[in-house]
Order: sequence, then structure tokens, then C-alpha cells
Amino acid sequence: MVDSHCHLAGPEFREDLRAVVDRAREAGVTAALVILGADDEEECRRAAAVEAAWPAVRFSIGVHPHAAGAFACDPEGAVRLVEQRFDETSSARALGEIGLDYHYDFAPRDVQQGVFRAQIRLARRRRLPMVIHTREAEADTFRILTEEAAGDGGGVFHCFTGDRATAGRALDAGFHLSLAGIVTFPKAEELREVARLVPADRLLIETDSPFLAPVPHRGTRNEPARVVHVAEVVAAARGIHVDAIAAATDENFVRLFKP
Repeated sequence: MVDSHCHLAGPEFREDLRAVVDRAREAGVTAALVILGADDEEECRRAAAVEAAWPAVRFSIGVHPHAAGAFACDPEGAVRLVEQRFDETSSARALGEIGLDYHYDFAPRDVQQGVFRAQIRLARRRRLPMVIHTREAEADTFRILTEEAAGDGGGVFHCFTGDRATAGRALDAGFHLSLAGIVTFPKAEELREVARLVPADRLLIETDSPFLAPVPHRGTRNEPARVVHVAEVVAAARGIHVDAIAAATDENFVRLFKP
């Protein structure tokens, strides 16, 4: 089983990283995609410690929409920084997380869009899959993905929380969908309906650690071992054994990120 999106290089795991990795392995989690913010020098520096603790991890690097404001006058500056981080990180396999976040609006929306477009073009140029973050910004996200022909390179809508119609748009655009701990929440029946409908070859699972701990761990720091709970709920929604979810999502992860 693979955790397709986590933040193990974050400060939340500084003190007990090896114990977190040990628990993941004991739970049957064989690998993970660790997200690095290209603008976060400390996080990028900790990537080496994460890889030393868990050699099977791979990395995705990008400028998150929350950080786009630093590149308001120079969206290509985000591209240059991401490329620098890629050159420094031999295990980098994807570009992200990138996208739009209109919930917090930590950066002006036009700035977020410019930085998003610049990074999509980088992903296409370097033939990298993208890890897409979108929150309360679906219309602009899909418009920009279409205008930039982002589906040619593909990628994943991480921590998908949309409805069936939005899921269909993401799939039609050429992307995978990754489900996180939210799918285990009691009121997430519509998301479990999405879990039933996603084609097996376009499905991924994740924790988004340290965020969004699944039931029965809500309210605590999340970690990769708990992706098992996501897999169990998705399997129950689809009426199949959890081992089938593990096998399908592992295969999809390898195909998409070529670890």
C-alpha cells in the first residue's frame, strides 16, 4: 500500500520521523510521495533526512497557491526555483502541489493563476505529472488546465472532496483522483459515492499527513500508517477486499509517478 500524498518533511515530524516510518511499514505501507514546498528552504533541506529514514519515498516539488504571492511580479521565478529544487533532489518525480485556493486567498487570485500556469508549462516541458490542489476554485482550475493542455501530462487531484460531477470533469481532463481521510468521516457519503464510481485505474489513496486524520483518529496528527483506514473505507464503498484497493492504487502510483 502506498500513501500518495504526505508532508513528512514538515516540522510536525522532526522529533519522531523514524518512529512514524516504522509504524507505516508495520501497517504495510511500502512507499509514499512526500510533498515539498519549493519556497520552504527548511522543508527541502529535511528531504534528505526523510529519504534516509525511508529510502522508498519519492518527492513532489512545487509552489503551493498559498505561497504564490512571493512571485507576484515574476511567475517565472517560481519555475526557476522549482527547477533548482529538482536539480537538488534526485528522487523528485512530480510537480506539486500546485493549483488555486480561494478559501484562504493568501495570495491574490490573479497571482495564483499566473504561478499555476507557469508551473503547468514547466510540468509539460519536463514531462512531469502534476499534483493539483484546488479549493473553492474549481471553475478557474479546470479552465486553466484546459487552456494549458495540462491533461497531456496528467497527474492527480489530491485530497479530492468534490461531488460526482466534479469527479467526472477531473477524470475527463485526464487526471487521477486521490482520496484522503475525509472519505472516512460520517457525513462524507457523497465522497464515498465518488469512491464507488472512480475507475480502478484512476484511483489513489493518501493521508495528507499531518492533516486530516481519518476515523478513528480524527483530531490527532495524521501519519502515513493511517492510509490503511482510507483504503478500508474505499474498499467497503466499492464492495471489494481492501487488498484489491491496495493492489490497484499501488499499480496506479507506479504508473503515474514511475518511482
